[in-house]
Amino acid sequence: MRLTKLFAVLAAATVALAGCAVDHSGEKSDKPTIRLGYQSFPSGDLIVKNNKWLEEALPDYNIKWTKFDSGADVNTAFIAKELDFGALGSSPVARGLSAPLNIPYKVAFVLDVAGDNEALVARDGAGVNSIADLRGKRVATPFASTAHYSLLAGLAQNGLSPSDVQLIDLQPQAILAAWERGDIAAAYSWLPTLDQLRKTGKDLITSRQLAKDGKPTLDLAAVSDDFSAAHPEVVDIWRQQQARALNVLKDDPQAAAKAIAAEVSLSPEDVAGQLKQGVYLTPAEVASPEWLGTDGAPGNIAANLQSASQFLADQKQIPEAAPLQVFKDAIYTKGLPDVIAKQ
Repeated sequence: MRLTKLFAVLAAATVALAGCAVDHSGEKSDKPTIRLGYQSFPSGDLIVKNNKWLEEALPDYNIKWTKFDSGADVNTAFIAKELDFGALGSSPVARGLSAPLNIPYKVAFVLDVAGDNEALVARDGAGVNSIADLRGKRVATPFASTAHYSLLAGLAQNGLSPSDVQLIDLQPQAILAAWERGDIAAAYSWLPTLDQLRKTGKDLITSRQLAKDGKPTLDLAAVSDDFSAAHPEVVDIWRQQQARALNVLKDDPQAAAKAIAAEVSLSPEDVAGQLKQGVYLTPAEVASPEWLGTDGAPGNIAANLQSASQFLADQKQIPEAAPLQVFKDAIYTKGLPDVIAKQ
């Protein structure tokens, strides 16, 4: 996102937050508020929200949930100091930790690893049967998202540059509307919108395929530096609830689907099918060297984010890639294995 665009939307974002927030403060308005940004992709975050686990675990706080359409919007809210926690993809995180944004937040949890739940889909009748056929076509994706990163990677794999196609910046719901009007030939997006596109389109490539080719994308949860410094005990409790949700995803997928379905206005059956398309780690895996790591030994996510930063720089999406140490310093691993074990 260009700085001019970023600063232009800050005021609008602040106003918009109030309109889509869920504040479970009740009548005790004197309690401090924890502000969480979430998205509608299937994840343990929605299980935590639907079951009100944070409200139960943190009775001395108001819990305020705000819905966002993309990681770019979550970044904007962090910059505006409107969030304490936020769910966003690895590409927006890589952008957020790189210059010129330099957002003061840290990655505190892995929500999921993108699989077939993010994909590039061509619309039936658009005359597109391969990625190479996209040359000169209108292709939509939410800019600065994991889908945008994956789209650029997919184009590069097939000898196309961003200028070889007509890239359109649209949020998922706007993508669906443009798709139905026939305004775009293809789109890279995520669930649940993705399943709607697939009804009248076909996959060209998925994020699972790109991950096998060395371009993995993740859905992460970040916490602001100010909040984690002031309330490390709350971050611990929040991570415990996220770990609890991962266990539900693994041990009771029916309950997971039911909780998520209530948050995204779909049937549990539809959500159950969507959950099979993603990759959900166990709590132990989250704290492993492959992912977040432990105190003094940040995991491989740091290298993943640095790679994404370099890719964004190569694509002229940011001025230059941030060094690896920036990302190592931005992994919140304080007491992680012990915290997760207590959930």
